[in-house]
Amino acid sequence: MNDVRRVAVLGAGSWGTAFAKVVADAGREVVLWARRPEVAESINLRHVNADYLPAVELPGLLTATSDAVAALDGVDAVVLAVPSQTLRANLAGWRGLLPPGATLVSLAKGVELGTLKRMSEVVIEVAGVDPSQVAVVSGPNLAREIAAAEPTATVIACADHDRAVALQLACTTGYFRSYTNTDVVGCEVGGAGKNVIALATGMAAGMGFGDNTRASLITRGLAEIARLGAALGADPMTFAGLAGLGDLVATCSSPLSRNRTFGERLGRGETLAQAEEANHGQVAEGVKSCTSICELGARHGVELPIADAVRRVCHEGLSAAEMGKELISRAPRPE
Repeated sequence: MNDVRRVAVLGAGSWGTAFAKVVADAGREVVLWARRPEVAESINLRHVNADYLPAVELPGLLTATSDAVAALDGVDAVVLAVPSQTLRANLAGWRGLLPPGATLVSLAKGVELGTLKRMSEVVIEVAGVDPSQVAVVSGPNLAREIAAAEPTATVIACADHDRAVALQLACTTGYFRSYTNTDVVGCEVGGAGKNVIALATGMAAGMGFGDNTRASLITRGLAEIARLGAALGADPMTFAGLAGLGDLVATCSSPLSRNRTFGERLGRGETLAQAEEANHGQVAEGVKSCTSICELGARHGVELPIADAVRRVCHEGLSAAEMGKELISRAPRPE
């Protein structure tokens, strides 16, 4: 088993920065790549990422650079912390710099538009590596809470169990507990699907509905995520764990969840453009992923009523109120 001592984290957003802090707190040497030189300079000089985690002091073992060549020099693991829909283009630029044999770790949660590939599939294709070299991290991992060292747990999934264990050791701290799994498909489907269900849950909250509605959407949302996962070959038990139910509950319940708060704005009657503007020009991940997830469901003959309703609100002008009426009045059936 290769020990993971030096790690590059490519992407200095809130989750990339928080995960880099975890690895540094676990005693590993971490280089965080930031697209903008001023972000890297702030981290190196003041030990803070002012744009994304302004209240968090970053550890000394974490350094930053805007030079991908320097970031990737001699690392044992490469953590990809860029948005799912930009992963392909970014990784294509880094491919020639990846150290041979390094473990490639995806933090992104989504399904690629057009190709309908999961993130690990994109990494395997673009980097030209064996599937056993690619791992994914998924669970109830709200970046701001992790950066504040609040206790949480996550799943590290990799077809190569020994690689997963090496990564587990490299990011285990007094506040961050990792579990290993070999079900990469299940972890990725859970991570992508929960963003879409969180949009629906946010819409319900925006319309003034309470805990019964949220619990119903979480539970029925988990059922459709698990159906899709099973059709893709996932282990159904994965969806009862941290990468399934755990991530779903956190994302559907927390005001720190971008997807949930984005959905709330839509539920209050704001347009997609208004919600995007209020979100500092960023579209929630589920807004993009709902289209590819629904296409994936159609390809495999899996019914995804909540995801499809979210897709039509986001892209076809259906109102949140109409969505609610449609879902509650669907034909009765056994659970």
